Amino acid sequence: MRIIEVTISGDAIRLGQFLKLAGLAVGAPDAKVMVEVGWVTVNGRVETQLGRQLRPGDLVAAAGRSARVVTADQGPVNR
Repeated sequence: MRIIEVTISGDAIRLGQFLKLAGLAVGAPDAKVMVEVGWVTVNGRVETQLGRQLRPGDLVAAAGRSARVVTADQGPVNR
């Protein structure tokens, strides 16, 4: 499975925002449902908190796709 890298401007982003930014969710209601029913994993574990803070290097998977959090000044982080 191909992992896309999604650049954030700060040092953290909330899971719901990241799902939308990465294109894994269409909008906030979609992201909320995906998390509530257990369709989203962060670093291989099911995540049930929409407001979870993600940091560079975190890997989010949902809807058969994966995205890694990176920052502009740092570039890709290998985990």
